[in-house]
Amino acid sequence: MVKSLLLKMGLGNIPACLILFLAVLLGNSMPSLAFAATTTRPFEVSGWLPYWRVATSTADVLPHLNKLTEINPFGYTVKTDGTLFDAANLNSATSTWAPLITAAHAQHVRVVPTVMWSNTNAIDHILSSPTLRAQHVAAIVAMVKQNNFDGVDIDYEGKKASDINYFSQFLKQLYTAMGSKWVMCTIEARTPPEELNTTKPLGQFQYANDLSAINKYCDRVRIMTYDQESADKKLNAAAGNTIYTPVADPAWITSVVQLMEKSIAPSKMEMGVATYGYEYDVTPYAKGSGYLYNLLWSFNLKYATQLASAFNKTPLRNSVGEMAVSYIPTTTPAVLPAGTSPATSTTANFLTASAGVAVAQAAESTNALPGTFRYMTWSDATSIAQKIALAKKLGIRGVAIFKLDGGEDQNLWNILPSK
Repeated sequence: MVKSLLLKMGLGNIPACLILFLAVLLGNSMPSLAFAATTTRPFEVSGWLPYWRVATSTADVLPHLNKLTEINPFGYTVKTDGTLFDAANLNSATSTWAPLITAAHAQHVRVVPTVMWSNTNAIDHILSSPTLRAQHVAAIVAMVKQNNFDGVDIDYEGKKASDINYFSQFLKQLYTAMGSKWVMCTIEARTPPEELNTTKPLGQFQYANDLSAINKYCDRVRIMTYDQESADKKLNAAAGNTIYTPVADPAWITSVVQLMEKSIAPSKMEMGVATYGYEYDVTPYAKGSGYLYNLLWSFNLKYATQLASAFNKTPLRNSVGEMAVSYIPTTTPAVLPAGTSPATSTTANFLTASAGVAVAQAAESTNALPGTFRYMTWSDATSIAQKIALAKKLGIRGVAIFKLDGGEDQNLWNILPSK
């Protein structure tokens, strides 16, 4: 047990005699070494490979395994009865994954598939039942051992707050049953309550994750520090007269990490880093009073560069270090839809006269101005490098990249630190 803990902390080269001494000296306090071993631990880089782009993901990552500590095939989902569904066809020895997995193990890169579950009611049904929960744990352990994986990454999102203790019990049972295999946990970012963009009173916040339990029963904790958009009212206000709906502002990431490291050891924490971007329909309100951001879809880099070229636009780096571009689509809504409310940030910099006088008059009656436009913001290699530098500055274990599928900025492989 002591040896497996040391291996998980990256201290596997400690002589056996010293391991025995530590075991005798520290007894049950041995796991606390994960908090103490901060000065010599290696910086880790893991990456998710999505099941919907298996061929391009495996081809993308295979030549660059020397830059990764761990790969996370994304992977498995969970059926309503708690059994696993192999969405990525990982169980097949002849699948597209096989060469990558073999090469990863040969280069001492961990292979830890993700089990993703977001069915709120099914999670509640399975985890709240001691019998069904035990069966679910057994299914995960069997999957890991039968495929000779190095562990499992648990990504259960959309849980009920009332399931907080059931989820903790599940992690405890899983951690015990996995033995020397790794248990990784991917969890939602937690914006400081006083900064959260919501009307709910501070005293009414309820969470579905017990961070202390997660710290205890997870060997690594990946924080999903992306998809920020308008989550932080403090940063929304500070943006002033600029468009502000980032994938992930380093200032927001810093607030999230500093809050969550009060309960989660920095030696276990990994910063989630996105490789994609988002496109919005943006409609300004009258007199610079705000914007309505209508999220359309996510995209990979190639889409953004091709679209910018088609509209003869030059992407620029925005205030949070991401790349961004705006353009006027060929057809636009004339006025802001009824019953909507403005986003937090304000400006009139992107207004256009092309909508015409008639539209302007109609817009005035709804307290909105014409000029709906498209706005795109995304992560490129430079913005990812900035986040890696931030992770090192914050003293956390590493970064977890979502996603590696061949569609990311290929300069990423040049900026990742070598092992």
